[in-house]
Amino acid sequence: MSPYEVLQPGGSVEYNNAEAGAVWLRRLADHFPHHAWLNPEPEGLWAYRQSVSAIREVLGHRMYPLTLAGLEAAMRMLSK
Repeated sequence: MSPYEVLQPGGSVEYNNAEAGAVWLRRLADHFPHHAWLNPEPEGLWAYRQSVSAIREVLGHRMYPLTLAGLEAAMRMLSK
């Protein structure tokens, strides 16, 4: 997702959403307290992506790389 999609109202592809994507992500996280976000980008790039930082903050730092180790870590966290 681009930073605009996450942080700006109307930033989605339909352009008529009055709320930013982060609001919807927060709703999703609140509704499903046991969640994990799998990110296909290399973990070494996360610190340089504004949208990744925003999503991590909204989701309570429950972001994992889409790797075998990342999947294992996410499943360990979800099984607690």
